[in-house]
Amino acid sequence: MTDLAATSPSSNAPGSAAPGADDRLEALSGVLLERGLVDDKTLERARRVAAETGQRLDAVLTQLGLVSERGLAESLSAYLALPLVGADRYPDAPLLQDRLKPRFLRKVHALPIAVEPDRLVLAMADPLDPFTRNAVAAATGRAVAVEIALPIELEAALNRLYPESGDAVAADASADSTDEPLEEDAERLKDLASEAPVIRLVNQMIARAVETQASDIHIEPFEDRLRVRYRYDGVLHEAEAPPTRLTAAITSRIKIMSRLDIAERRLPQDGRLKLAVRGQEVDFRVSTIPSLYGETVVLRVLDRTAVEFDYAKLGLPPVVMGNLQRLLDLPNGMVLVTGPTGSGKTTTLYTGLLNLNSVARKIVTVEDPIEYQLSGINQIQVKPQIGLNFAHLLRSILRQDPDVIMIGEIRDLETAQIAVQASLTGHLVLSTLHTNSAAATVTRLRDMGLEDYLITAVVKGVLAQRLVRRLCPQCKRPTEAPPELVERFSLDRRTTARPIVLHHPVGCPHCRDTGYRGRQAIAELLIPNDEIERLIFARADHAAIERAAIAGGMTSMFDAGLDAALAGITTVEEVVRSIRAEG
Repeated sequence: MTDLAATSPSSNAPGSAAPGADDRLEALSGVLLERGLVDDKTLERARRVAAETGQRLDAVLTQLGLVSERGLAESLSAYLALPLVGADRYPDAPLLQDRLKPRFLRKVHALPIAVEPDRLVLAMADPLDPFTRNAVAAATGRAVAVEIALPIELEAALNRLYPESGDAVAADASADSTDEPLEEDAERLKDLASEAPVIRLVNQMIARAVETQASDIHIEPFEDRLRVRYRYDGVLHEAEAPPTRLTAAITSRIKIMSRLDIAERRLPQDGRLKLAVRGQEVDFRVSTIPSLYGETVVLRVLDRTAVEFDYAKLGLPPVVMGNLQRLLDLPNGMVLVTGPTGSGKTTTLYTGLLNLNSVARKIVTVEDPIEYQLSGINQIQVKPQIGLNFAHLLRSILRQDPDVIMIGEIRDLETAQIAVQASLTGHLVLSTLHTNSAAATVTRLRDMGLEDYLITAVVKGVLAQRLVRRLCPQCKRPTEAPPELVERFSLDRRTTARPIVLHHPVGCPHCRDTGYRGRQAIAELLIPNDEIERLIFARADHAAIERAAIAGGMTSMFDAGLDAALAGITTVEEVVRSIRAEG
């Protein structure tokens, strides 16, 4: 039998056209059109690039970012009637090591995942490639059954099962460098970070985050392992861990890419990097903090193509959208968006700014940090280390004759006073606060030291919001609501449907087996009326203000969440988790 130690497919390598593949690629393009992943114009563009470069059409579509790797894999699965390999299908140990060598498997992007009595199951990133299937069959003496692999998951499995030797890297990474001069230590770290396995590993982590639409990558060193976690829809999920010996090299590689000081490991650092991932430009915000066993690194993925600045896409109901837009059309005053970190406040404000953006308006933002770059809007980054804080910048901005000012966050009395002054002098001011409800915003401003008469004069509206996970539309399961739950949350008063039906998460490949896919906002919008102004002057607490707002027509955030659960968008448990409310 053939020993595939270094066999190299020539013309039939992944990405090149195999004999007779053209017809199958055209048929695949028809599947992509039917599934709505591409349109005729996109396909024509990809065909031109394929003709010019000699690459296959499917490879061009993914490299240009026109189709996601998952979208292509699912389409191939539908077209070829072959199963898609789940991440949990990859083996814990290499199979048939004596017959299939790592170098070959990496080159053809394939991996055996099961050895059955009559056949070998092979995960392939390119199921249209006949060479690999035939070569593996010849080398193992077994019939080969192909399953379709997602390239990112296949790469992760190959790296786990066949870690590249990199003995020099291991030796350097494990060496105790405490006695080295700083300059030598920095050079050592640069050498570590420039090793090919490390570069490939970091690129794979980043590509996986973008491909699977993670919002953050968390890299955390511990005594015996390096933990990597991705945040999906607000919840962290652990991924396969890289070798512990590469901890320093991985951290250094990310710091070099972010233009941070790799020799400084005692202080926190913040940076930013921009990469072309799968054919699209993606920004990353990078933060490093020293911990007991090394530096903890967090990369926030700022993928503009994955964020939609649209109130309806955010999940805000039409009544809230209409009232919020009327507030943003005011010539002056202050409109606030509140909620905890990660509740979508900035996205909501950006959506409002883009709706206001026109030639007739000058819009200036002061942010810390700038998350997304908005065309036609003047965005300014706060730099506290040189004294460029919110208050300092606001004073200067007022001399620039803006119409609309967005302040990333009101953190102190000085910033609040300047924002109030700006709104009193004919500017529309948008900002955020960290409060648990819309009514609590009044008491928060009061606690900062703002006078009650100023609060009533300038605050035109407060939107409080949270993000809840959406149920996966592919696998959610309807069940009749238990009577105890109906009674506890008074669900029978919120819907006329009988019986009352709620949906529950199940889990499928479309949602990474979580039962949830994507998030949406649930919100309450408080617009001060005469009664609320009276309560503010009477220094009433936030509970009294909230009762008056609900009496005036405001739907509370918790009730909005229950409405979303009754509509089958989310679950009651998710609403309670997000708002941390009790019946």
